[in-house]
Amino acid sequence: MVDSSYKVPALEKGKFHRTELVIKKSRFITSVARTKSVDEAKQFIDSICKEFSDARHNCFAYNADKPNSSGYAGCSDDGEPHGTAGQPMLNVLLHSGVGQITVVVTRYFGGILLGTGGLVKAYQDSIKQALDTLEIEDMVLTQEYKLVCDHKDVTLAQRCFSALAIKILSQDYTDKVSYTLDVPLSSVEQFTAQLTKITQGKALIEKID
Repeated sequence: MVDSSYKVPALEKGKFHRTELVIKKSRFITSVARTKSVDEAKQFIDSICKEFSDARHNCFAYNADKPNSSGYAGCSDDGEPHGTAGQPMLNVLLHSGVGQITVVVTRYFGGILLGTGGLVKAYQDSIKQALDTLEIEDMVLTQEYKLVCDHKDVTLAQRCFSALAIKILSQDYTDKVSYTLDVPLSSVEQFTAQLTKITQGKALIEKID
């Protein structure tokens, strides 16, 4: 069964969530954003690096896809010993159950070395603290459909759209009524069955690739 939704940060574009940890006098400032693409992830990372340009490290991890998927993911240690920041951060992100997320952990060194194990724990704890306080919401997966029906079926069709949380992307009234619809994956079977019944099988229902 294909998942029809997954969790994402409840953050609008341009907004971010921030937390801070102090470990042996080092400050770890964690900034989190919702990023729907690799480009958006990189733009957010660049903005945080500019904000904290005086910091010794701005380590990051991102997953621009659904949870547990590494196809659009990346990370960086940004000068920390190899494998002590970026990859441990990414491991937490990929298994967090939250997708479309980018996290930057800014470190201001406090003069006390943490060691490789201490660094891994510090960066992972920073991510976990941010995730624990992050508001999340459902990202509903959808499929676009084209629907062509008779004018007499419009009222019942639109009731169906409303009941199944289907969005009308466009509509065109000629001798027939044509819709481009955004249908939640969880509603596809009901949508096709109900529209077939409403129109007595006369509607054109096409999946748009």
